[in-house]
Amino acid sequence: MEEVILQVNHLSKSFGSNEVLKDIDFSVRKGDVISIIGASGSGKSTLLRCINLLETPSSGEILYHGKNVLAPGVKAPEYRGHVGMVFQSFNLFNNMTVLDNCMVGQIKVLKRNKESARAHAMEYLEKVGMAPYIKAKPRQISGGQKQRVAIARAMAMDPEVLLFDEPTSALDPEMVGEVLNVMQALADEGMTMLVVTHEMAFARDVSSQVVYMNQGVICEQGSPEELFGNPQRQETRDFLSRFRKG
Repeated sequence: MEEVILQVNHLSKSFGSNEVLKDIDFSVRKGDVISIIGASGSGKSTLLRCINLLETPSSGEILYHGKNVLAPGVKAPEYRGHVGMVFQSFNLFNNMTVLDNCMVGQIKVLKRNKESARAHAMEYLEKVGMAPYIKAKPRQISGGQKQRVAIARAMAMDPEVLLFDEPTSALDPEMVGEVLNVMQALADEGMTMLVVTHEMAFARDVSSQVVYMNQGVICEQGSPEELFGNPQRQETRDFLSRFRKG
């Protein structure tokens, strides 16, 4: 068995009286590609934001290599260097070029020098097919290209785990494929990934595990064959039957 990188134990999150996550438990092993599926509002993105410490859980713990990252004294930016995130809305710096977007975190957080940061950025921009656009600003490129830059930026930090929060949902349909292709290539290379997605074909074909969430709880999880081929819970069957009709 591969080592456990992330372990989520009894995680809950409330906004006021609204409990968005309830007693979530799961683990992420090296090389896992885990897709989190479920209807909008089921807590999927909040779970990812808690794991990346963009939201503070109300209770529970998140262990990174056995250490609780919610404990006092843990430096969130340092932890995020190991557990990177790709956002639905790209979150690129609009006043910076594509290349600078991929260098700034390396220089500020990882303290790399400019030459090393540039070489690293170029390596990943080439990998996602964005090397010809290094001088462009985000407003000059398409949504699919922005997301590919965002993936290169996250990869340039050498993360151990990459979190994707609905990375294709803000894209025009014809651009979805180019981003999914990049993600498929990362999965093929053994990148550990946790993906909140509405792309059921990706969840079915690329994931090693699929987690179905409903109303803030994990209803069911298993291999894609188990979850798509023989779901155990009625809620899972109902959700997947809507997808199959679509």
